Order: sequence, then structure tokens, then C-alpha cells
Amino acid sequence: MDTLYTVFVDPFVQMAAAPDFLMQVLWEGLVSGVLYALIALGFVLIFKSSRIFNFAQGIMVVFAALTLVGLHENGVPAWAAVPLTLLVMYCLAFGIERVVLRPLINQPDIVLFMATIGVTLFLIGFGEFVFGGENKVMITEQLGIPVGSLEFEPFGGFLLIEEKDVTAVALAILLVVGLLTFLNKSSMGRAIRALGDDHQAALSVGISLSTIWVLVWFIAGVIALVTGIVWGARAGVSFALEVIAYKALPVLMLGGLESVSGAIIGGLAIGILEKLFEIYWGQPFLGGNTETWFAFIFALIVLLFRPQGLFGEKIIERI
Repeated sequence: MDTLYTVFVDPFVQMAAAPDFLMQVLWEGLVSGVLYALIALGFVLIFKSSRIFNFAQGIMVVFAALTLVGLHENGVPAWAAVPLTLLVMYCLAFGIERVVLRPLINQPDIVLFMATIGVTLFLIGFGEFVFGGENKVMITEQLGIPVGSLEFEPFGGFLLIEEKDVTAVALAILLVVGLLTFLNKSSMGRAIRALGDDHQAALSVGISLSTIWVLVWFIAGVIALVTGIVWGARAGVSFALEVIAYKALPVLMLGGLESVSGAIIGGLAIGILEKLFEIYWGQPFLGGNTETWFAFIFALIVLLFRPQGLFGEKIIERI
């Protein structure tokens, strides 16, 4: 009985006894979840339009952040480094479409997936060759991102919120709203959705596959840059960010590989739940560090009952 009380009752008693600390945990989880959702959006966007699982999305986050910091270290002002980095990401998208994807049109999905692994390995080697392998500091203040903190006293307790985290959440909201507006209101956005719904029908009405691929890979590059800035402001800029980016995989498993809303809700759910589990169950009973595996176990449990994810489409084929 003591064990059952310790596992199933005591954590909730602690939450009720210290609501200010619970709010701190929820805020930290929300910030992590927003960043997971951003990375997952890059995966979803490319998969929706081309049915390619972009294994290179994680290294694109690193490459975008390294390019931004590298340009600034070489004397480019921060306000000019951002558009120049976007230009680099556009050139990367154009090069991937022209050199990697175009020759592989009509090839099996596994071939395209392997091609994105090749892109990953190329970007790792090219990034280390150009920028070096050492850790770098994100140019947070130069970009105008506040680095102070806000203090509150909810329920007579104490709550500390980093201003850069508030900025990260605001940037993520603006990016998601802009992306949804583009996909739903613009002609190019409708073309991307049409390509995802029916590839052959979209091509038959004159939608250019090459143009759409360049566009979606560039948008994925923009998402990678924003993610690299906000993650870099929290953890520095290094190739370790690629590993953090793979935390988006359980988000995709949970939310569904084709759903924008699934990526957002899945990211927030994973971020908040893994933080709550780490603080109230992981550290007391398992020695901590549960954030490295909790999301994957949780997503696997969901897949046992709903293989397409919470928001994925259930595909039924008649034989």
C-alpha cells in the first residue's frame, strides 16, 4: 500500500501543496514542447507535400544556427546575418531539389529516405569543414532577444520566467500562424496541400513538382533557422542540437506524420508530460534523466492503440 500511495497519490499531493512550483514545471515543459512542435512542423511540411520523411531536418537546425553565428563572427551585423542565412537556406533547398530529389523522381520512398540521410551526412561534414566542430554562443542579444527574467509570486510562492523563453514562445506562435495562413490562404499553399492529397491529380493540373519541393524545403529551412535561434539561445550552438531535434520523432508518432495540428498539440503534450514525469516520478523513483527516454516510451504506448497517431489519417485499402 505504501508503494501505491508513493507512486499514485504522493506526486499529486506535492503538486497541490506547492502550486507555484507546479506552474514553474508546467512553464518549462510548455517551452520545451513549443520547440519540439517547431521541429516536428519541418518534418510534417515536407512529408505532406512529397511523402518524403526528411531525416535531415535535425541537421538543418544545426546548419542554420551555425551559418547565422558564423556570418556574425566574420563581421556581418546580426540584422544582415538573418536574411543572408535565409538566402543560404534557399540555396540549400534549391540544391537539394536539383541534385538529390529531381534525379530520384518516381523512385521508391525508401530511396528518397536514404537520400535525406545522405543530405544529413553531407551537411555534418560540410558544416564542420566551414564552421568547425567547437561549440558556439548564439548571438542572442545582437538579435534583440531579451536575456533578463521576470519574477512572480503566485499563491504566495515564487515563479521565474526567462524573457528569452517568452520570446521563443511568441516567435513560435507567429511562425505557426504565418505557416497556417500561407497553407490555407495562398495559391502556393493550396498547391502544397493538393500535392499532398493526390500527387498525380496535382501534377495533371499543372502544379510544378520542382517548384513546390524547393518551396517546402525552403520553408523547412526557415523553421530550422527559428528553431536554431531559440534552441541555441537556451543550450548554445553545436552539433548536439541535432540530437535534441530528434526529440521531434515521438511528437510525430504521437500527433501523426501528416498533421500540422498534430505536430503542435503532440509537441506541447510531450514537452509538458516529460517535464512533469521527470520532476514528480523520475527523480524520486528512477534517479532522474527520464527526459531522454520518456517521450519515446509514451509515443510507443500510444501507437499500440492508434498506429497512425492521434491526428493521423487512418488509411484503408481494398484488396
